[in-house]
Amino acid sequence: MHAPDEVSVFVSRLEAIGAPYMVTGATAAILYGQPRVTNDLDVVLTLDDAARSALLQLFPENEFYVPPELVIRAEQARNQRGHFNLIHHESGYKADIYLTGADPLHAWALPRRRRMQWSDGVQIAVAPPEYVVLRKLEFYREGRSAKHPTDIRAIREITGVDEAAMAPWLERMGLAGSWEEMKKS
Repeated sequence: MHAPDEVSVFVSRLEAIGAPYMVTGATAAILYGQPRVTNDLDVVLTLDDAARSALLQLFPENEFYVPPELVIRAEQARNQRGHFNLIHHESGYKADIYLTGADPLHAWALPRRRRMQWSDGVQIAVAPPEYVVLRKLEFYREGRSAKHPTDIRAIREITGVDEAAMAPWLERMGLAGSWEEMKKS
């Protein structure tokens, strides 16, 4: 696991923006499951014009790689899969920012995010475990990476998931069969 200050350097600024966000991906899997190495921080972020202005101020170019504002605006204009990266110059640690857009799974998960302790008083908003598992099932279907079943298994065993809450999404996303396979392993 990366040193907490690498995550905190991003999360403290995201908190200051005041826009809804949630940490997901490997960092969420680590918090809900078991430690493993990750190279980045995955964040789902609701970004309106005011939040974009705050982001540009709170992630100064002398400390972070930040894409040009026109690029961020273009990503905001996408209904789904809007995305950009922020990179901390000193550490090289990267945050992949995924914009909520009109993604119904993002809209479902954001109000269910959990506040969790990361380090020394740093609290982060983390996607619910059900969202993390759904996305990991989706990514496993796309790329077959062995890390996803391992993360899913750890989340199920350590934190647990609300299968009833996941059921409509499993059907909607065509993941019910994959979920049943994961539960058997």
